[in-house]
Amino acid sequence: MRSRIALIRHGQTTWSASGQHTSVTDLDLTAEGEQQARTVASLLTGLRLDPQTVWSSPRMRARRTAELAGLVVDEVVPDLAEWNYGEYEGITSTQIHVGRPGWSIFTDGAPGGETPEQVADRADRVLAAARDALADGDVALVCHGHMSRVLAVRWVDLPITAGGLILMDPAAVTVLGDYHGKPCIEHANVVPFSPSSAPAAPTTAAAPIAASGPGHAGPGHA
Repeated sequence: MRSRIALIRHGQTTWSASGQHTSVTDLDLTAEGEQQARTVASLLTGLRLDPQTVWSSPRMRARRTAELAGLVVDEVVPDLAEWNYGEYEGITSTQIHVGRPGWSIFTDGAPGGETPEQVADRADRVLAAARDALADGDVALVCHGHMSRVLAVRWVDLPITAGGLILMDPAAVTVLGDYHGKPCIEHANVVPFSPSSAPAAPTTAAAPIAASGPGHAGPGHA
C-alpha cells in the first residue's frame, strides 16, 4: 500500500464545544477531549496507518492530542496552526451571521485575521513538504478543524472555497491518498463508533407460546 497522510483534528476544548472560533487562544483539552484523543490510536490502526513522520500545530490542544494518541511529534510546524480569525476570535458563527448574513470563513476570511488565499498558501506549503516525507512512510498532521479541511481540499486540487464540503469533528481522522496515481480523499471525518449514539435496534416481539392463565406476561415484559 502506498504511504498516506492522516489529518488529525485535536480533541474537544471548551470553545470547540461551544462553537467559538479558536485560533491563537491556546486552550487545553477538556476531559472529554482527552478521552477523544486517546481513541485516535485505534482509528489509525483501523485505517491501516502507521505514521513514520508526525507534525503538529504549535497549539497546546494539538500537541496534547498527539501525545494522548501515542504519537511522537517530530516537528512543530507553524503553518499547521488554525486559521487566524482576527476579530472573530472567541465568537460563534451565529454571532457573526447577525451582522454578516451568508458569511463563510472559506470565502470571506476574517477581518484582522487571515484571508482564504493566505491559508491556502500555508496548506500548499505543508502538503508539498508532506509529499516529500511520504517517501519514508505514512505522515500524520495534527492540527485543527478549518485547517484540516483546507488541507483536504487542496490535496485534491480544489479551491479553498470547497472547504465547506468536508467536516472534521474533534479527534477525527481524514486520510489523504491516491487513486490510480491521482490524489484522492480516501476517508473523511472518521470518528470512533459509539454504541451509545447508535440507533436502537428494532425490537421484535415474539408471539407467546402459550397464554393460558392470569399470570401470563405478554410480549415485551420481563
